[in-house]
Amino acid sequence: MSESASASATPTAETPKKDLLPTLPSSTIFLINFGFLGVQMAFQLQSTNMGRIFQTIGADPNSLGWFFILPPLAGMIVQPLVGYFSDRTWMPKLGRRIPYLLIGAVIAMIVMMLLPNAGSFGFGFGSLAALWFGAIALLFMDLSSNIAMQPFKMMVGDMVNEKQKGFAYSIQSFSSNAGALLASVFPFLLTAVGIANTAEKGKVPNSVVWSFYAGAIILLLCCLLTVFRVKEYDPVTYAKYHGIDENEEHKGLWQALKSAPKVFWTVSIVQFFCWMGFQYLWTYATGAIAANVWHASDPSSAGYQAAGNWFGVLSAVQSIAAVIWALVLSRINNNHHKAYYSASLLMGAVGFGSIFFIHDKYTLVVSFALIGCAWAAMNAFPFTFLTNAITDSANMGTYLGLFNSSICLPQIVASLASFALFPLLGSHMPSMLLLSGIFLALGAASVGIVKEVWARKA
Repeated sequence: MSESASASATPTAETPKKDLLPTLPSSTIFLINFGFLGVQMAFQLQSTNMGRIFQTIGADPNSLGWFFILPPLAGMIVQPLVGYFSDRTWMPKLGRRIPYLLIGAVIAMIVMMLLPNAGSFGFGFGSLAALWFGAIALLFMDLSSNIAMQPFKMMVGDMVNEKQKGFAYSIQSFSSNAGALLASVFPFLLTAVGIANTAEKGKVPNSVVWSFYAGAIILLLCCLLTVFRVKEYDPVTYAKYHGIDENEEHKGLWQALKSAPKVFWTVSIVQFFCWMGFQYLWTYATGAIAANVWHASDPSSAGYQAAGNWFGVLSAVQSIAAVIWALVLSRINNNHHKAYYSASLLMGAVGFGSIFFIHDKYTLVVSFALIGCAWAAMNAFPFTFLTNAITDSANMGTYLGLFNSSICLPQIVASLASFALFPLLGSHMPSMLLLSGIFLALGAASVGIVKEVWARKA
């Protein structure tokens, strides 16, 4: 391989760098992404059961938004910091990103075993102690899961060349949705084999508690496979492959934000609408399904808990559809990325909107399959667009960490807006999912403002 041009030059989209990164075996790309399966299990168990857990221990449905602010707030703080500090880290036996992955996975495993027990310490139904315990456990679970998640996205940016990057992020989406699939069906399967799906008032059923235990163990095992089987490029090799000066000064967070490529901002607009929509799915889906299908509103009732299990099954359907669609997207030519991105989001819009009208639990399978197609695109295209556009490889982690604010900020906005929107819509949970469909449609329309560029050309 020839050496890159002088690092003092400042390449742009019009004067791209030569891509010096080698072509990796598919097995290596798979191993880089495998731990993402375990991390996504943590997020999926959290997202599909959080509303159920907090309503079970006594949270007022009108106040659910406060609990759903915590995870994105944690991500918005932690992910840029992980990117910033991991850009400056090198441990000879672990690497640049993997030390953060390992720390996050261990802490997440511990907190995952605490969260579903929020109602099991004698605090009482609806007590502030139970709600505070759950909220603090949720905050630490999301902090640690974000610490573990971010390194996977960064390792793709660090190690995968432009030609393989779309494939790598699609495999990451595949791993993510495979983990989500497992996590989604755990409560349903455990109930099927005889684990109790109801409990005394104020306590979370064992079907949910044991699901979190299993997810915690799988999270750690999956992450350890990546830790032990993936070897990151040392600083000299990394500098050579990215055509940068090994001693190049790293940018601060604010400096990196100011110099972010245009696609950083345009994709963030798309992300804003998409993640607003999905935030309401996680907040209100169990209640919406309980209301429309089981005609239940009491969180301690068998019907409501059955709706919680069915939401898990539907989330598994979403994950299966996302896995299949991610494989389709991995084969899409670069020239058609935007078309498939927009079409996928429109499919999700139809899926969300249809939930409002459907009262049969099996018909909801179609709705969630369409939502899965949108989810696959949201996990594949934005990071492909951004990492392809970044010329400053020395600060790759910082940019990716900052970009995660485009995921976290809309969730915070959605949660805050819910305090006005939910009462405005008659405290009717299915209506909130119809609103999600509108947000996804706006996201699909806004894809048109994104201009895909490549900072490095092979």
